[in-house]
Amino acid sequence: MKHYVGIDLGGTNIKAGVINEAGEIISRASIKTRTSGGQMDIVLDMGRLASQVTEEAGLKQSDICAIGVGSPGTPDNITGTLIYANNLPFLHVPIRSGIRQIFDKPVYVDNDANVAALAESVAGAAQGTSHSVTITLGTGVGGGVVINRRIYSGFNNAGCEIGHIVIKSGGESCTCGRCGCFEVYASATGLIRETEKAALSHPDSLLNILIKQNEGKADGQTAFIGMRQGDPVAADVVAFYIEMLAEGLANVINGYMPEVIAIGGGISNEGDALLEPVREKAIARSYLGEGVAKPRIVLARMGNQAGIVGAAMMAANCLEDGLPG
Repeated sequence: MKHYVGIDLGGTNIKAGVINEAGEIISRASIKTRTSGGQMDIVLDMGRLASQVTEEAGLKQSDICAIGVGSPGTPDNITGTLIYANNLPFLHVPIRSGIRQIFDKPVYVDNDANVAALAESVAGAAQGTSHSVTITLGTGVGGGVVINRRIYSGFNNAGCEIGHIVIKSGGESCTCGRCGCFEVYASATGLIRETEKAALSHPDSLLNILIKQNEGKADGQTAFIGMRQGDPVAADVVAFYIEMLAEGLANVINGYMPEVIAIGGGISNEGDALLEPVREKAIARSYLGEGVAKPRIVLARMGNQAGIVGAAMMAANCLEDGLPG
């Protein structure tokens, strides 16, 4: 059985694990990300953590085939460099050479959303498929695309920014500089914005009571809770959210025609209350003729394991494809 180390680099924590070729976790550990230090401190910490989880799995460095790193930002997997990450002190960071100072095995780097998508493809909701898309509904809208069981991110590793497909021309401003992006409406941030706007314009709505009970703030659950308790204003907020999510998913289907779209992130915890109407609307709006096989829209399954499993599987693919590490 072949073994790989997967590293999930985040702004708060670094997680790592030893993963076998079936996508199973053998050992795992995490440490705080030392964002107050220099960028190489973080890279060397990743190398040390890779050594730690290898020892805890009862293995030696020689038993590990390769190391994969999933990170926010834009990677260059040819040179093993992270070009840029806006929530880390990273600019043109030599991740490969830094980790290899401590753990001398091939090292590969990719975007965290991409490796999460690969994890769902290998061991999660899209297991057994060749073409899938994973979308995370969190603070923003993250997306990863897998084509022929490989991550696809364009010629410059910066593609598949699904959150920045415009679904409402002239709509709300997005942090990317455009207006009406998928992320603006389908993220938890967008849902919270619409919930608070509705509460403000309807002072008799149950939303105001729910917000008051939640320390004066709406969250991604507030509108759904209000809807379930029969509040028509909350129901309108949820209906608008589902419309926008379905519009974006129809664009994803038309662009990639994946066998599976896996939906993750905090909003996905609403389960069928979210997915059933979204499935119906998204499929109805997609370019799918009579008799054409239709994508499945399902809940993502990998959760917090997606980063380390996907990073390891990405490294396995890179090694198999003969990429230098």
